[in-house]
Amino acid sequence: MFKIISSCFLILLPCLTIAQKKDPLIIKVDVKNRAQKIDNFGAAGAWFSEGIGKYWPAKNREQMAEWLFSKELDASGNPKGIGLSSWRFNIGGGTDEQGDSSGIVDFRKRVESFLKPDGTYDWTKQTGYIWFTKKAKEYGVENLIAFSNTPPVQFNKNGLGYKTDKDYISNLKPEKYGEYAAFLANVLKHFDEEGLHFNYVSPVNEPQWDWYHPYGKGNQEGSPWRNDEIAKVVRALDSTLTATKSTSKILITEAGQLDYLYGKTSSASKQTQAFFQKGSPLQLNKLNHVPALIGGHSYFTDKGDSSRIAIRKHVADTTRKYGVEFWQTEYSMLADGYKEGKSGKIPAMDCALFLSKVIHDDLAYGNAAAWQLWNSWEPGSPDFDTRYYVIALNPADKEYTNGTITATKNLWALGHYSRFVRPGMHRIQLSRNDKLSDVQIAQDVMVTAYVSEKQIVLVAINYTSEARTIKPEISNLKVKDAFEEYLTTADKDVNMKYTKSKNLKSGVELPPRSIKTLVITR
Repeated sequence: MFKIISSCFLILLPCLTIAQKKDPLIIKVDVKNRAQKIDNFGAAGAWFSEGIGKYWPAKNREQMAEWLFSKELDASGNPKGIGLSSWRFNIGGGTDEQGDSSGIVDFRKRVESFLKPDGTYDWTKQTGYIWFTKKAKEYGVENLIAFSNTPPVQFNKNGLGYKTDKDYISNLKPEKYGEYAAFLANVLKHFDEEGLHFNYVSPVNEPQWDWYHPYGKGNQEGSPWRNDEIAKVVRALDSTLTATKSTSKILITEAGQLDYLYGKTSSASKQTQAFFQKGSPLQLNKLNHVPALIGGHSYFTDKGDSSRIAIRKHVADTTRKYGVEFWQTEYSMLADGYKEGKSGKIPAMDCALFLSKVIHDDLAYGNAAAWQLWNSWEPGSPDFDTRYYVIALNPADKEYTNGTITATKNLWALGHYSRFVRPGMHRIQLSRNDKLSDVQIAQDVMVTAYVSEKQIVLVAINYTSEARTIKPEISNLKVKDAFEEYLTTADKDVNMKYTKSKNLKSGVELPPRSIKTLVITR
């Protein structure tokens, strides 16, 4: 009897394996079914850039720039970098000159100011930040964005770069709005004359937070702003940019969470309605330098597939209603949503997959026209809990004058979008044959597609632990059967591996827990 049962089991096992194997996922791509136009993918180089740009070995700095900005391929066809199309430059508030008196504990998060206390300018400041910004331009990064976390400290009520009282009111003195606007305009004008043009300037950052710390326990530069204060500073800046004949645009509002763009209750909430609803007393889109564009940060709205997707759909609905383009302008895995219930150290590939999921959701459900990472580099491990950065720093000394660098899986996860989804491409609305809900897709295979005059690009994320196959079916456009594949997996030697493939119709395999970009030529 035992032998008979065993034989039956051996016979049935292949049948079970076959039954469990997933059928190919058919992705229908109708190029006429277009969604948002993509403007840029980018990142910031805040905090640590000053020391690195000034002191670290040139070889390391050049490698960091290549990883972020290069669009070139190596001899094997693998990307040398992720080809960012935007770069965010932090205009400092002068906390570095204050030293320990700034009250900001971590010296790396103090930032110099071009404006001296006597009202003159010192353009030798922030040379580390500027080094990377100039590199971005050399590599052909399409959009340079200047942002300010605080007005210059001499313009602030407490003379500091952060708040020492918890009232959610701007730290800027009421009589200094014009001078703050002039400061920003002067910075833009100077760099225009240096051949470094900033397409956008962002005068406020995460206005919803109190940015409060007792003196001597400051974390970073920052100031809250009420909606009426934002309107006041934007109007002052618009007037000054017009007077200086600047072509830079003003980016608002850098909301600290995406749900502040349409809801919540605070002095800086429902910001899309406040600044773009017809008849609103704070309406700003009739100003010369304010496009129909609003920025928000995906922090703290990434936990749980259902909640994350619902928030982004709400952002899309609200911005669509008021004719506004949405940019996701800062994100890293600040909270614990990226753990998805897991404990202990999270492997780098798991972090990369979660990052790619957030990007997918911001684009597919939030209709983001731009997606920008917060910090490009921070000290930490390249192998575990890479939640804050795409390049891991290993400083050699406490003064931050030397160190080594490692590219993480996060770099290539972002690169699957930034390197191939170029400015001017349109996202295409897709349909699929598995009839999964949006929440189910978030734990399965996620796909977005983009079209230009010459290419169709598909980014596929296999979130499962088994190999899967997708079959793109493209309609209303004739494409070649040959296509390029770029793959990232947990394999230590696979950053973004290139393969030339011949037959799209036969299907494309996605290894377990992987990200793959397909580039299909018309």
